[in-house]
Amino acid sequence: MKKWLVCLKDKRGTAFPLVIAVTLACLLILCGIMEFFRLSLIASGVKEALQDAVVVVVNDNYANVYHGVREGYSGGYYTEGYGFEESVDTGDIYYHLGETLGTRREGGKRVKYTGGALEYKITGLDVTIRNAPLAPSDPANAQRFEADAVVWLEVPVRFAGKTFPSMKMKLKVQAGYIEVF
Repeated sequence: MKKWLVCLKDKRGTAFPLVIAVTLACLLILCGIMEFFRLSLIASGVKEALQDAVVVVVNDNYANVYHGVREGYSGGYYTEGYGFEESVDTGDIYYHLGETLGTRREGGKRVKYTGGALEYKITGLDVTIRNAPLAPSDPANAQRFEADAVVWLEVPVRFAGKTFPSMKMKLKVQAGYIEVF
């Protein structure tokens, strides 16, 4: 019985449970930070890939825009009879996203899987091309040839072995043709 009383009065090792609790708390915080960085990295990569795809669309329209620059305006137009007709192409941005990101089409969405688990979905692509006006009266302040693209990105959030509601965000990028001379 005296041995038990000595053990109870001994203070060595009393901080051991506190050390375990602090370690587990730090581990949970670190896991949360790592999930945040995973979501940020995916969003950044998709936005950069979307930007690249929009730049490809602007470059695909280069021939029509350059023809206009030679004629004194920078829009995508071609001559039709006695006038000009607008000539722009929205391209295939989903194709370029698929090539860059390795996504595949699934029910009208572009999805990416990693190890059998869904990594993210891309939906709702909307491309707007704003053509420069034909022979503007004030070329310095005229609308330039620009392409905007908007997509919705949905990324499942996983933490501590559970799946939470997905992060949904709208990504918007813009590219334009700028005259160099």
